[in-house]
Amino acid sequence: MSETKELMPVVVQDVKNNNVLMLAYMNDESLELTKKTGFMHYWSRSRNAIWKKGETSGNFQKCIELLSDCDNDAMLARVEQMGVACHTGTYSCFYKEPIPAEDILTELWRVFEERRNGQNPSSYTFKLLSNRNLLLKKIAEESSEVIIAAKDKQRKEIVYEAGDLLYHLMVLLYDEGITMDDIYRELEGRRK
Repeated sequence: MSETKELMPVVVQDVKNNNVLMLAYMNDESLELTKKTGFMHYWSRSRNAIWKKGETSGNFQKCIELLSDCDNDAMLARVEQMGVACHTGTYSCFYKEPIPAEDILTELWRVFEERRNGQNPSSYTFKLLSNRNLLLKKIAEESSEVIIAAKDKQRKEIVYEAGDLLYHLMVLLYDEGITMDDIYRELEGRRK
């Protein structure tokens, strides 16, 4: 089915945080394949063919829920995104605006999970998760860099080094199975 009138637009949404990931198109065959396999299949207008999301990149989308709009001429696909959604390598095709602050933790945890599963063994995060001594050394190094930047009252450097420290600390927390909710609860208990 290559005629556009037979295609239905599909807004794809991440079930973990409700962010819109991409806009794609489906025909009857891609819809049936999605229902049958549990993974998103679309119609590629540029290739004039059906494609399974992730078949070449490894960035699959597990179909959690398909909803039709009130006119039955558009769909909402709620998916579990594995890897990035956009072919450019970004989390979402709608990347012009930064990821909201409240979603960055979810995004980092998703990246950590992806790296732990070895989808990119050459990545820095994979190396940290594979080498506890390296991770601990980096936390110590980044801590001292924050202290030096703070001592010199260099705001831009403090922000940069604090970002490094928090990143490495979050890798450790992830590796230990400690969530940010665990940390929030600990901090909440200290408000007394």
